[in-house]
Amino acid sequence: MKRATCLPAKIATMRRLLTATAASIGLGAVIFALGNPLANAQAKDAPQQKDVPQQEVAPDVPDAIQAPAGEEVVLLAHATGSQIYTCQAAADGKFAWTLKAPDAELHDRKDKVIGQHSAGPSWKLKDGSEVTGKAVAHVDSLDAESVPWLLVKVVSHSGNGLLSKVTTIQRVRTHGGQPSAEGCDAAHVNAETKSSYSADYYFYAPAK
Repeated sequence: MKRATCLPAKIATMRRLLTATAASIGLGAVIFALGNPLANAQAKDAPQQKDVPQQEVAPDVPDAIQAPAGEEVVLLAHATGSQIYTCQAAADGKFAWTLKAPDAELHDRKDKVIGQHSAGPSWKLKDGSEVTGKAVAHVDSLDAESVPWLLVKVVSHSGNGLLSKVTTIQRVRTHGGQPSAEGCDAAHVNAETKSSYSADYYFYAPAK
């Protein structure tokens, strides 16, 4: 009789525990359901981090090709392509490969193509801005097989964009680009040859 009397009490206790547990689970589900949209809304409203252009530092170069005081780097572009040469006779009658034009793509730090370097010499970006320049100083590369490092003065602008205010360009860290020592003679006048090269170009504008 004692055992039969206790059994209903135990069943009632278990029912209360199950009811309390179910209520807790239900409340947690409601909180979770409410909490997720709130978190998503907060994440959506939070300001998105934008890519900030990296401020480039001027390279360490010999004094002969230093950029003028008061100018700062506004763009660094890595060029890969060719230096194109033609076989020409010099004033003394000797034949030599003469630079005709560069033909290279300009890449940003993420290796994305941002423009073109070609005859002029000219540098044109995809944003529509373009400059042409004239070399005013050079120093030999440490590698005899590589074209010299240059200081270039910008002589003309066109279009609007990143190059619009550029006044000076440096060509540094060159690799390759020199013509062959052979193949240019009287039998090959006006012949063309290409030499693969790469270089870094620093573009300067007056400091703000």
